Amino acid sequence: MSGRLAGKRALITAAGQGIGRAAALAMASEGAQVIATDVNAKLLETLSATAGVTTRTLDVLDDAAIRRTMDEVPPLSVLFNCAGLVHNGSILECSPKDWEFSFNLNVRAMYITIQCALPKMLDAYSKTGVGASIINMASVAAIKGLPNRFVYGASKAAVIGLTKAVAADFVAKGVRCNAIAPGTVDTPSLQDRINALPDPIEARKAFIARQPMGRLAKPEEIAPIVVFLASDESAFATGNVYSVDGGMTI
Repeated sequence: MSGRLAGKRALITAAGQGIGRAAALAMASEGAQVIATDVNAKLLETLSATAGVTTRTLDVLDDAAIRRTMDEVPPLSVLFNCAGLVHNGSILECSPKDWEFSFNLNVRAMYITIQCALPKMLDAYSKTGVGASIINMASVAAIKGLPNRFVYGASKAAVIGLTKAVAADFVAKGVRCNAIAPGTVDTPSLQDRINALPDPIEARKAFIARQPMGRLAKPEEIAPIVVFLASDESAFATGNVYSVDGGMTI
């Protein structure tokens, strides 16, 4: 298949819905061989018939499962770490358990996936001269303080630090590492969080009101930056954070 990602192999976490799913479809349409993973096997069923996409159940909180997956798949050209959790509340509503879970899913999982994927990436570069791209999901909450996003903002700020550190360590070894910082995206997980609030209608209005464009992003509007960072068009870009936030950080 031809396309901007022809010949590339990409693995995506949390690919069952939202941004991960949109990215899987977009990368496959550009010719990538996509390994779409998610902890929820049922969500992956909607991708299983897509040309260029294979699916695999993966719990990114399970270190052994990550290591097994990276051992079994061929070397990756692209790793898109999309899995994450948005915790609601200030520091006063964040229990030690909330802190631990948020950092385990939002940061530690990336640390393990990258650590396990890197050796094959580096080996492939040493043999072929073809590099790889790691893309990490950060958030506008890591750049701009948002109400009731204490541990989410803290964990996503850690993602930015992780991204820049990996980029610095491997900048001359063929592996790039960048992060994406979206604003509020209209995903199933957002809808679940809205529905869990006392007044979902007013909650949705509040989410929209904080977006200067007056609307939420669609997952399909975040996917193009993922494709760009996965492609050779971004070959000179590493250690950056790409905001796609509808003007929240203007």
